[in-house]
Amino acid sequence: MNITIKDTFVKELPSDSITENSRRQVVEACYSYVSPTKTKAPKFIHVAKSVANLLGITEEETQSQEFLNVFTGNQLLPNTTPYAMCYGGHQFGHWAGQLGDGRAINLAEVLHNNKQWTIQLKGAGETPYSRTADGLAVLRSSIREYLCSEAMHNLGVPTTRALSLCLSGDEVMRDILYDGNPAYEKGAIVTRVAPSFLRFGNYEIFASRQDHKTLKILVDYTLRNFYPNCELNKTGYIQFFREVSIRTLDMIIEWQRVGFVHGVMNTDNMSILGLTIDYGPYGWLEGYDKGWTPNTTDSQHKRYRFGSQGDIGLWNLLKLANALYPLIEEAEPLEEILANYKTTFAAKYLGMMKAKLGLTTQNTENAKLITDLETVLAKTETDMTIFFRNLATVSKTLEVPVKDELTFLAEVMDAFYKPEELKGEVLFFWKDWMKRYVARLQEETATDDERKQLMDTINPKYVLRNYMAQLAIDAANKDDYSIVDELFTVLEKPYNEQPEAQKWFAKRPEWARTKVGCSMLSCSS
Repeated sequence: MNITIKDTFVKELPSDSITENSRRQVVEACYSYVSPTKTKAPKFIHVAKSVANLLGITEEETQSQEFLNVFTGNQLLPNTTPYAMCYGGHQFGHWAGQLGDGRAINLAEVLHNNKQWTIQLKGAGETPYSRTADGLAVLRSSIREYLCSEAMHNLGVPTTRALSLCLSGDEVMRDILYDGNPAYEKGAIVTRVAPSFLRFGNYEIFASRQDHKTLKILVDYTLRNFYPNCELNKTGYIQFFREVSIRTLDMIIEWQRVGFVHGVMNTDNMSILGLTIDYGPYGWLEGYDKGWTPNTTDSQHKRYRFGSQGDIGLWNLLKLANALYPLIEEAEPLEEILANYKTTFAAKYLGMMKAKLGLTTQNTENAKLITDLETVLAKTETDMTIFFRNLATVSKTLEVPVKDELTFLAEVMDAFYKPEELKGEVLFFWKDWMKRYVARLQEETATDDERKQLMDTINPKYVLRNYMAQLAIDAANKDDYSIVDELFTVLEKPYNEQPEAQKWFAKRPEWARTKVGCSMLSCSS
């Protein structure tokens, strides 16, 4: 493959002085050299051509034996030294110490069209940071990560990308439910791509060890390569934190817009570039429930539930501020940035929700209309994606009947899981809200068609629901990858009508309500 290697991470940052691949605490180093574990019988499942183009890899090259070898860990790119990053993190609110790339190995950095990309294999074997794990990944989690990375990009959400999905040919032992019943599963490798995979935890680990020298080296590297408008001094470090906070906020607003729940917003899973990273027990809202989390580990306390993602983003930024403080030694500017996050998030959330409702004019009633909608959406199980997509077809001439008729909900009726509950208090609230919404639409200058066209660019028709991913996984476990191919194609254009894909624009089936992988997921991979 004729790609241009331009490694900066290994050239500009301190490396682990120990070169053996043994589990250990790594100090005064940003990474450890480690090569991928060779796989037994690698096989391609899917390649994202658009991501290959980002790297300067041609379609012909993606079909080559060299491509297969490199992106399954069996061959290194010329003049490269793969590595795993050292970082720590707060997990579920508690400092976990050193974590690091336990099953991710960075192959190299590639320069193409004046843009730099880091290529990383996920599931490529043990590293010094694997702790008690094997560093491998299984097919089910790899399919979920591969499809979701590209689905999120096509939704317009900042994210890492995925280049390829491959079988390793190896069997991997996993306890999917953490119930003491492990079993062998198919091993797989996803090739991930991003400008950088640096996380909040990369900075936290050095602050926690009071290794301010290495902390400064890493921060200066980050500014030179990813925040070049920030000077390498105290003022620049403050500006850096401000920009990270803005990117983080904007990313989470996009999550809320499309109904995405990350599921495990630990600080080691927070990108310093404001990208969605580490697709583990994620999920999309089915019923509109701000208290929902897809993560079984989080089922009791629901720390990472949908409605708390904005607050957790702020909490994580506070931990990053604490890590950067030794280089700034002033709390006030950091506190000001955190306070600004709160007010900005509220304003941007209001603006985002207005857009989802097709409202463009200012009105003092907007905030209450949105709050009341969120209340009534939760009174009976209502599918978020279908409701907002179909709301665009509601006319500003709609008449809400006085009697207990449901005709005024005809356009959004498909969103209700239990339409028989649309009576009494629930129906009263829906009639009140829809009457006020139509009144607001009548204040808008846009025609119904113009409003629908705009709303359809904001409210996706197709998202990667957990049951859809599980259908692809079940088929793939039988060596049938057609659903992976089909979903990848549909999710490339999530805002388009795609009538041929209409079957994927549907509520979660009842069989998926409690099925493993469809309702909640563990971190098992």
